[in-house]
Amino acid sequence: MNEDRRIVFLDLETQRTFDEVGGRQNLSRLGLAAAVTYDSSTGEYRSYTENEAKELVDQLVGADLVVGFNVKRFDYEVLRPYTDYPLQSIPTTDMLQDIHHELGFRLSLDSVAQATLGTGKSADGLQAVRWFRTGQLDKVIEYCRTDVEVTKRLYEYGCERGYVLYWDRRGRLQKIFVNWS
Repeated sequence: MNEDRRIVFLDLETQRTFDEVGGRQNLSRLGLAAAVTYDSSTGEYRSYTENEAKELVDQLVGADLVVGFNVKRFDYEVLRPYTDYPLQSIPTTDMLQDIHHELGFRLSLDSVAQATLGTGKSADGLQAVRWFRTGQLDKVIEYCRTDVEVTKRLYEYGCERGYVLYWDRRGRLQKIFVNWS
């Protein structure tokens, strides 16, 4: 991994579910519940809530590279109502997009992390929406932070080795070759 670049790792959770907004084609209606970033230049995690979306976008725009899992098709679309900045123009490594390009199908962050790192996610997006609705924003932020930590570790693994792992349908461990360095 290039130490001179300011890499910002991102994960966010939403206020609403796909069913509540009329499906995946309406991502911009999901609403930002919370987001967490890790900035490689400072070594710090930072959390954001909906009223801090502008500061989140500013951090992303200021990065040399943003890294996430499904960040282009999900996170950026959720953030679109909060900014006029063209988020798709930010230099971004979308690990899911790269995995899909290599394999021809999509995998979950949890499945790739379990196979590659031996650890996975601590909850799921629907649980995060329930926490948000019951005022447990601290749990949403903690969940986001865990996902950012997993995303960062997975990215670093891929940079160092040139591949990440997954279990195929026959239960065999397979390599996914990546070029994230």
